Amino acid sequence: MNAAVDQSANPEIAAVMQPLGRDAVTAAAELARASTAQKNRALAAIAASLRARKAELLAANVRDMDAARAKGLSSAMLDRLALDDKRVEAMARGVEDIAALDDPIGVTTAQWTRPNGLDISRVRVPLGVVGIIYESRPNVTCDAGTLCLKSGNAAILRGGSESVHSSRAIHACLVEGLRAADLPAAAIQLVPTIDRAAVGYMLSSMTDYIDVVVPRGGKSLVARVQAEARVPVIGHLEGVCHVYVDRDADLAMARSIVKNAKLRRTGICGSAETLLVDRAGAAALLVPVVRELLEAGCEVRGDAEVQKVDARVKPATEQDWYTEYLDAIIAARVVDGVDAAIEHIAKYGSAHTDSIVTSNATTAQRFLDRVDSAIVLHNASTQFADGGEFGMGAEIGISTDRFHARGPVGVEQLTSYKYVVRGTGQIRPG
Repeated sequence: MNAAVDQSANPEIAAVMQPLGRDAVTAAAELARASTAQKNRALAAIAASLRARKAELLAANVRDMDAARAKGLSSAMLDRLALDDKRVEAMARGVEDIAALDDPIGVTTAQWTRPNGLDISRVRVPLGVVGIIYESRPNVTCDAGTLCLKSGNAAILRGGSESVHSSRAIHACLVEGLRAADLPAAAIQLVPTIDRAAVGYMLSSMTDYIDVVVPRGGKSLVARVQAEARVPVIGHLEGVCHVYVDRDADLAMARSIVKNAKLRRTGICGSAETLLVDRAGAAALLVPVVRELLEAGCEVRGDAEVQKVDARVKPATEQDWYTEYLDAIIAARVVDGVDAAIEHIAKYGSAHTDSIVTSNATTAQRFLDRVDSAIVLHNASTQFADGGEFGMGAEIGISTDRFHARGPVGVEQLTSYKYVVRGTGQIRPG
């Protein structure tokens, strides 16, 4: 579909989106040449602006929260949307963490010399223009924009309508930082309309401008992006994450990890959705772990053995094993050892994040080797599935793809590479 057809089909959206694309391409070329010091000056100014404008950010967020409550959004969605002093400070610190990272651009990742004397290097370069489509989590505006900046990419951000006021206030801080470092304001652009047609236009009609799309949100959003995008997509469809409690697990550790993995924040993609307990350790482990969840207000949907633990356990259906609840609900099942846990995860999981709790190093290694997920953990909560917790400053999202990027998508994952070949007059023989 060419630009003329797109504009005639939806001229209002085309009139908004086409200039964003053109400006982003121009900005991307300038960012690719920007020095590390210049990018870091912008990031420092962004962090300072976030702190200086905190009152404005929180006031904008109040408007979004009031509208969201009026719409009847779930508690999990409200939690994603909310900003407070702590979260604004966390955004600012995340920007500073990104500034402290090594600049990936221009780094030589491999170098060799051919028998004919040609010197070949593989060098990191930006992707170009990154389109990020996300739902009502305003901190993504900051994380995505600053990660793209550090990695030399221009960003076109399209946030959810529920977070429109918060995202605009955060974006103003990003622009202030860019200008402070004499970088183009168009390096990080926020789509100015909440018309959903803008999403479709980004996916299908901006191939001349956008090099890759990163979706961050619920299953329906990611499915739409993956179905409609005409440029490469980095992302995950859903996070059906598991915690497997092995027969050799320490009980206190198991209780603590399972509770945290499920309930610390139920609305994030690293929240555990399924609990698997080894049958050989169930007599000692199952009752206290399940009751820990129930007493904390978590709904447990279990198989027949888990239902015997407590009358409050509801029966699990086949669909429960596939479900990403993003709420205080967990499915629980007793399995015959680590191999059965691995088989369950292979069948029902989404290749996102899975954890084993055990003191047996051999069993742990078997799990880590054989579970084919983007993130696998031993004796740690699945809630650590986060770029910031990995020391990456922040993330745009978690990728479950096997091409290009897998796991947290940070500055390094937002790069590609080119080959630089140096010769001394060589020609290829006929």
